[in-house]
Amino acid sequence: MKKAKKIDGNILRLLAIFVIILAVSGITKGTSFLNVGNLQSMAKTLTEYGLMAVGCGITMISGGIDLSTVYIANLCGILAGLTMNESSSSIVLAIIVALVVGALCGIFNGFLVSVLKIPAMLATLGTYQLYMGIAIVASKGSTVSGVPTVYSSFAYMTVAGIPMPFIVFILMIVVISFIMGKTKFGKRVHLVGTNEKASKFAGINNVSVLIRAYMLSGIVSAVAGLLSLSRINSAKADFGSSYTMQTILISVLGGINPDGGFGSIPGVAIAVLILQMLSSYLNMFPSISNYYRDLIWGVALIAVLIMNFTIEKRRMAKLSQK
Repeated sequence: MKKAKKIDGNILRLLAIFVIILAVSGITKGTSFLNVGNLQSMAKTLTEYGLMAVGCGITMISGGIDLSTVYIANLCGILAGLTMNESSSSIVLAIIVALVVGALCGIFNGFLVSVLKIPAMLATLGTYQLYMGIAIVASKGSTVSGVPTVYSSFAYMTVAGIPMPFIVFILMIVVISFIMGKTKFGKRVHLVGTNEKASKFAGINNVSVLIRAYMLSGIVSAVAGLLSLSRINSAKADFGSSYTMQTILISVLGGINPDGGFGSIPGVAIAVLILQMLSSYLNMFPSISNYYRDLIWGVALIAVLIMNFTIEKRRMAKLSQK
């Protein structure tokens, strides 16, 4: 008889937090929060930075980090918008261009980290400036708009009341979860993140694994850029600059170890829902200025890091006693 698989404790904690925030929001704000329009709006908005967080999370599992996901998304959105050139016949080509550019940006990040051995934080901090610069040049410093109506309307389509962007988000979560949890590549990413030297002695090509991990992050970010382009019908080089902090917070809150080797994509997905719900709830209090958001996210990030460190310390103490 097979032993039942134990549910990840972090997933249970996240689900508990989700239920608590949902209950508090519903009780204090009632139907002004729990209405179809507001829920659909949240579902559309979270998909973009949610996918950026997934991209960042993939690289964190590998033992690195990708600070350029937001700007890869912006660059891909701009190039897709320019490719469409207000013609519906070029939508497919625009999507391909965005995905290819996202993959190339990711490969370049992976090259800097795995081949040149530049610390991931410094490498991607540099490339986010590079990608933003390329986006500014490509767009001539202005907002790219005027995409075909058939494309911009995609963000507002629904299936059984569920926005299409959210459906894309869920499909991406399922696919990435399978890749990272069930494939040989995903297991190698975890092993490289746990101990790069050990994985090398085990015969794993660390350079190849890291480059592919960053490439996957770039592709996911490109999808985020395409969804953003559809939702706001435009793309700009510095759009969502505050998302960088949120992507890191979401990844860590989702249970991904900043040191690498451990973490789950479903955890990141639940963390995205929690953060979006909290953000929408705060929006209902006019007295809370948007300028306090970065302060709130910063405090939340530090709190989550302390909590995860404490839990991990206790877990290691229990293991050492066995």
